[in-house]
Amino acid sequence: MNGSLRPRASSWRRAATVVLAAGWARPSPAAPSLPPEGFRLLLLQRSGSQGFLPKAHVFPGGLESTADSSADWLRLFAPHHRPPRFGLAPARSRPASFPGLPDAPVAAAAVRDAAALPDDVASRICAIREAFEEAGVLLLRPRAALPAVPELGRALAPPPGLDAWRDRVRRDPRHFLSLCAHLDCTPDIWALHDWGGWLTPFTRPGGRRYDTAFFLCCLSEPPPVFPDLTEVVSCQWSSPSEATESFISKEIWFAPPQFYEIRRLGNFASLSDLHKFCLDGASEEMERWLPITFLTADGMLELLPGDELYLEDSEFLENAMSTGKKTEEIMKEGKIFHRLVLHSRHVYNLHVTVQSKYKHVYPKTYIISKSHL
Repeated sequence: MNGSLRPRASSWRRAATVVLAAGWARPSPAAPSLPPEGFRLLLLQRSGSQGFLPKAHVFPGGLESTADSSADWLRLFAPHHRPPRFGLAPARSRPASFPGLPDAPVAAAAVRDAAALPDDVASRICAIREAFEEAGVLLLRPRAALPAVPELGRALAPPPGLDAWRDRVRRDPRHFLSLCAHLDCTPDIWALHDWGGWLTPFTRPGGRRYDTAFFLCCLSEPPPVFPDLTEVVSCQWSSPSEATESFISKEIWFAPPQFYEIRRLGNFASLSDLHKFCLDGASEEMERWLPITFLTADGMLELLPGDELYLEDSEFLENAMSTGKKTEEIMKEGKIFHRLVLHSRHVYNLHVTVQSKYKHVYPKTYIISKSHL
């Protein structure tokens, strides 16, 4: 195994994603043979004109803006929610899984003054703003004290002039604060639960690299969705098993992190189980991963922390690992796995034999039938 010469260092950009899981009582005629699941996930299809992940199905999300951390939000959260935590649980540590990565990379041109919002609050506002921009979903709540018992989230009805507001926010993210003030609401940051973090692995010199915080929001029912038809061209609500089947049948395509998260969410039989898991784990440290790209003679693996081949070496910040052996040989030689084997664009095998050290849940091993290879 070896790496290549180190190219120019990547520029990391902060981003945030929210996985929307909604209660679902309706049957699924599209997949009657699949086991029933009590929730569905919102999947958005990116436009083919997008430079990053064109035509992929993703969760709502995007780049953080300085507007997301602006001190101007303090006036809207007051008087019920004040710094430093705004009613959130204590901040959860997000240590990088890799030496040489900053624990809190700063977005380009973002200078956070002493009065700006904490990173995890700003990231939540970013994810909520992006859900509005891309899908027209407003994860807001009226300006009032929080209920004594945590409850499932509920999206606000779209405001009159949805398209006009969305255009304004897309042109200038500062207008999202104006929209919230106009509706006398705050972003429902309390409904977004820490879920993890993914850093874009090295694949080629000069490729786009993101440090993305993942949040999970459990909604009592699916809200209406209005794709913006610019970044997002279509949407669907799918259970984890439905989404997996659509991926295998080449109806939709996922990048590896989305595939991994969908398989992870397949561990939960109901929305109440998922919501309880999020609440019970609120004090645990979060995992923030940089996958390592491992090129074999006939394919590619993405290695995750805990895998026996994963090397926490800064050499692989800007390089892939490689070997002259075939993928099958590499798999036969190993025993401790936390990896995705990418056989083709629609055939990912997931091998997991390790446990989370922070009481999170990992997906089960998932191997696609050889007939798909």
